[in-house]
Amino acid sequence: MSNTILNTNVISGKGFANRLNTVEEYYFSRKLREVRQMISEGKPVINMGIGSPDLAPPKTAIEAMKNAMDDDKAHEYQSYQGLPELRKGIADFYKTQFDVSLDINSEILPLMGSKEGIMHISLAFLNEGDEVLIPNPGYPTYSSVTNLVGAKSIFYDLSEENNWQPNLELLEKQDLSKVKLMWINYPNMPTGANGNLELFQKLIAFAKKHQIVLVNDNPYSFVLNDNPMSIFQVEGARDIALELNSLSKTFNMSGWRIGMVSGKFEFIDAILKVKSNMDSGMFYGIQKGAIEALKCGKEWFDAQSEIYAKRRNLIFELAEKLNCTFDKNSVGMFVWAKLPAGIKSSEEFIDNILIEKNIFITPGTIFGSNGEGYIRFSLCIKEEKIREAILRI
Repeated sequence: MSNTILNTNVISGKGFANRLNTVEEYYFSRKLREVRQMISEGKPVINMGIGSPDLAPPKTAIEAMKNAMDDDKAHEYQSYQGLPELRKGIADFYKTQFDVSLDINSEILPLMGSKEGIMHISLAFLNEGDEVLIPNPGYPTYSSVTNLVGAKSIFYDLSEENNWQPNLELLEKQDLSKVKLMWINYPNMPTGANGNLELFQKLIAFAKKHQIVLVNDNPYSFVLNDNPMSIFQVEGARDIALELNSLSKTFNMSGWRIGMVSGKFEFIDAILKVKSNMDSGMFYGIQKGAIEALKCGKEWFDAQSEIYAKRRNLIFELAEKLNCTFDKNSVGMFVWAKLPAGIKSSEEFIDNILIEKNIFITPGTIFGSNGEGYIRFSLCIKEEKIREAILRI
């Protein structure tokens, strides 16, 4: 017993990895514990914070997963590159939806959710001290992963005045000699700003000029968006760009953990070297379900958009009750709203609403300093709950 205690103390005395000092627990992990605690105390909290789809995946996907359970190889280790049929399904999806052709053997790598792709890409491309251009506001995982791998986060401003697009002229004035990656995300989260091919063309030209790998994180293309785009629609993009995509939002399969990264062979091969050392392949049944989901067409997207449009209109009403302003032309799964003049702290604002009205809304500050003065509503909540929130306000 004494030896065990001694050994434990020795290990504890040496401490944890220094990289843990570069990150904090993910905001939603911490905040949702608080929300769950309130609910356990009997408080009727309405959670408008997180973008986890509450709608069902395609029935064909669920049936395919169930049926796959009896296949001979269903419960074995799977290929790190996914089933050939899944890669073909991804390629067919890109061709149908974006008119982009991808080679199923060299330009597509299925992922266990696109979030792991952020880590895989960073490990594949970044050395300690390399610099990474990260949007502010933007997805917090870009900077946390950059810090974890020992690289340096260089934030570039997105502003409402510039339609939440990067100011490339301003970036050109910076020292970019150590920048190796640049993260972009259109349709943008959290702001809902849409991209366009002209923007992508400028970004590709910028990335080529400075030899920066440009990564477009693209999971929101098909949510309330009449013009889904891929960065690979721009000529020459494949020379310098990667694109992440996901079935989480598009097909309500967030818990299934299915994503993909696409790009030229040299890039995908480098990412595969990392991935193959970190997992043992995606579960067979989930891959079979994903193959069927990717076959869904216009009827599926129209039905999803009809539901989300009704919810968004109600969120607009709720935002107006809070005297917030917003862009009705934004796309994606969230409503990004500007707080009334005079409100100094987004976090204080949402905490007051959480305590007084039992409504949880995301403060813009978790996405960066440029998120101060804004809040974000999720559309992953049923209409009756939004109506109830309106009545509470």
